Amino acid sequence: MNAITRDPLLAIAKGLLWFLMALMLISAVTCLIAIPLLHVFRGDILIALSNEVPTLATSSFLWLATGILAATVALVLIVFRIFQLLKSIVDTVAEGDPFVPINAARLTQMAWLTLGVQIATFVMGAAVQAFESMAVLPPEMHHEIEVDGGLSGNGLLLMLILFILARVFRKGAAMREELEGTV
Repeated sequence: MNAITRDPLLAIAKGLLWFLMALMLISAVTCLIAIPLLHVFRGDILIALSNEVPTLATSSFLWLATGILAATVALVLIVFRIFQLLKSIVDTVAEGDPFVPINAARLTQMAWLTLGVQIATFVMGAAVQAFESMAVLPPEMHHEIEVDGGLSGNGLLLMLILFILARVFRKGAAMREELEGTV
């Protein structure tokens, strides 16, 4: 009987990670499809915008929207990679051998990718602020746009925890290797 059937938490974690990775890929593909469509249907979009929010009916808006979509693609692909690395770690736990050097490397990579998420979120927040400064929205739409861009204390804490866990795993793998060498 393998560890997955003995430990339902591992099965749930693997299933959830597969689902989240699929969701990230679908999100990235959707954004990648939307980018050229913004420019293919440029005229129609600008006409529709001029009826709703005339201040947004500009080429600058379309390029800003393109940038936000591109940053979103980068962000979801970074998160996809984090989930992929975490799934690999969960696989080693299911195999019964998580304290291997590769998991320390995976945790370190996840920490750096978490920093990448922070940077991408900061850039996206700045782009959305630029969008908001371009738009003179009707009063009824002001409550509809709310974006929280910038650095996240939770994200920075996660990054720190991942770096520390990477060192713990690295040390654990080295200690096990040393112990096996003395037997």
